[in-house]
Order: sequence, then C-alpha cells, then structure tokens
Amino acid sequence: MMEMGDGTRLRTWTAGSANPRRFPVVMLHGGPGVPDYLAPVAAIIDDLCLVHRYDQRGTGGSSWKGEHTIARHVEDLVSLLDAWGHDRVVLVGHSFGTNMAGYFLLAHPERVAGLIQLAGPFLGPWREADREAQLARRTDEQRIRLDELDALASRTGAEEIEYLTLSWSTDHADRDRAWEWALTAAHTLRPVNYAMNAQLNAAGRADPLESHVDALRACLPPGAVIIGGAGDSRPAEALRRLGTRLSCEVVIIPNAGHHPWLEAPDRFGAAFRAAAERQTRRDG
Repeated sequence: MMEMGDGTRLRTWTAGSANPRRFPVVMLHGGPGVPDYLAPVAAIIDDLCLVHRYDQRGTGGSSWKGEHTIARHVEDLVSLLDAWGHDRVVLVGHSFGTNMAGYFLLAHPERVAGLIQLAGPFLGPWREADREAQLARRTDEQRIRLDELDALASRTGAEEIEYLTLSWSTDHADRDRAWEWALTAAHTLRPVNYAMNAQLNAAGRADPLESHVDALRACLPPGAVIIGGAGDSRPAEALRRLGTRLSCEVVIIPNAGHHPWLEAPDRFGAAFRAAAERQTRRDG
C-alpha cells in the first residue's frame, strides 16, 4: 500500500528485479472504474526488469470516494514514481489506461522513457464502428436483456454479473470463448466504480486525447509502439491512423480482440516482449 499526498492509499504490486541496464515498467489498467487485471501481461516481461502495477484510486484495494479527474490520476502516478524512486519509467497502458498514459506523457514527458500502448488509444471516428460490432456480436435476446438490466435503478449481485458479462462479451474475437472470458472478468473485476467511469469518461470527452496528437508526437519517446487485436470490436484501423499521425509502430495481432494476451498468447507475447526489450534498454 502506497500513501498519496492526500492520505489515500493505493494497492500496488511489484514483480521482477531492478536491472541497472533497464528502465522499470509501470502498467496502467483500463476501465475506468475496475481494478488492475494486468498480472498476466506483467508476467511476460518480469524477468527483464522491475514491473509495477496498481489499483487506481477508487478501485479494488485502493478505496476512495471523491471526484475523479485526469489531473488527479496523473498526480497519483507522479507520487508513485517518486515513492518507488524512479526518475523515468516505461509506461504500458491498456484500453483506457492508454489514455491515462497519454495524458501523463503530455504532463510529464521527462519521466517517460518508453511507451507501449495496448488496445488503444483510438483515433476517431471509431465509436460508430464499435457500436455496430457490438450489435452484431449479440443476439436479439442478449440485446433486450442488456437493455433491461441497464435500465434498473439497482442490480442484485447476480444481475450485475449478468450485466457485465453481456457488456464485455463483445470485446473478444473468439466467439466460442467470449462468454467464458467475460464471465470470469465479471466475477473478478467487481465492484465497478460507475461514478469514476462516468467522471473520467466525461473528462476525456471534454478534453479528448486525440485533440493533442501533435503535442503527443512532439514528446513521444523513441520506439513507442501500439499493439492491438484485429478482432477487437473497436476498429484496428483507428489504431493504424493514430500510428501514422504519431509516426510510431503499430502491431495488429490477427484473431485477437481487446485482450490479445487471452486469444493469441504466443503472438501477443512475442510482440509485447520484443517491444519491452527495446523500450526498457538504457543507453550505454
């Protein structure tokens, strides 16, 4: 548990060993509003360097109630880096965590030695394509049931698990295993902090990261890479467009969705490890 300046304590994990020839890695999970789930991704590289993960405030073991802002979460990461004793790190973001990594890079480029973005951020237009893919991946009965659960003022524990499973099952390209993966996540990533989700998503819409692409390109660390899944409901083409704007490498994993380490572990693992080996290497 790491204490922030306002007294909030964040739950953290550290794996691997300090390596003077490599920068440490900090992983930023998505959501927003769910706890960390990136342990399987950390395990791919924790023999290379130190790897830190944490539950963002208001999620999992980092209990907190209050107004969520991008600036507050950026400041949390500054405090964590200071507490860990790291001047510079490689950031690995997933999903909404890629947006947080981008906002952090804009605010503190001097602290970012490398950047690996997983399944995001997406350069618009992409939301309509995502909605269409979600509709196509649900049956009529599932769409009706999801709407019913969404309209409830409160849900029982069983209803919440059903709601999250219906919501998250469209993230996966493998339709035979999509429900299984979504159901597992629905059991383990609760409770969802819906207030945090609404506040940070609203903040992202008010000041979208995609409006800062030129500034991001100017401070992007050398060798930054975006890795996504070809079968994500969010279109891979939106990642390619961003890669072109940023002049950075984009790797799209075939037959993989929003969590490519689940559906294509070998291909994802090879791409991610190669990126981490390059990004964490210290000159000299």
